[in-house]
Amino acid sequence: MSNQDDLEGIEKKILSTGIRVGTQVKTKFMMPFITKANPEGLYIIDIKKTIERIQVAAKFISRMDIAKVLVCSAREYASVPVEKFCEVTSATKMLGRFMPGTLTNPLLPYYTEPQLIFVSDPQTDAQAVIEATNAGIPVIGISNTDNVTSKLDLIIPANNRGRKSLATIYWLLAKEVLIQKGKLKEDESLDYQIDDFETKITEEEVIG
Repeated sequence: MSNQDDLEGIEKKILSTGIRVGTQVKTKFMMPFITKANPEGLYIIDIKKTIERIQVAAKFISRMDIAKVLVCSAREYASVPVEKFCEVTSATKMLGRFMPGTLTNPLLPYYTEPQLIFVSDPQTDAQAVIEATNAGIPVIGISNTDNVTSKLDLIIPANNRGRKSLATIYWLLAKEVLIQKGKLKEDESLDYQIDDFETKITEEEVIG
């Protein structure tokens, strides 16, 4: 099977997860990644560019000391995807509120010096992005159509709000990082499915 066939197979598998469905707003930063608007007025992201950027991000990550790749997310639906990604790749997670000074104040007990920051949303994780920029640490971010991405070094264009979409992005990225690290062959399957990376909704949330 050619790489083109592989790509088309991946695209079909992940389109149902809403990974390419953006918002009703588009910023100038995200315009190169948008193909059209759907009948509901939501901007649609070019899935080929998403997959390409995931592959580029994985190459970048794989060149780092993986334990010094800090994956941050204050977004609730990203908690399980981030945990699974870090479990699979051995990257370091930081969930919830990003404490001010984490990257810039060596006197703080939680101060850390990562080689790379990865965020699920440059808006929700703005504190991490700002501190990384000030500390000269490169930042990769998953960005929706309405995100401002001026402080990111690499954009992964995708729906960064949906549970299934976030699970899919981190699943694809984990697989690609392992391939780049030589721990997984191109035609091998990851031990986990996309569903394993997904944050589940509790019964209370459904009723509420």
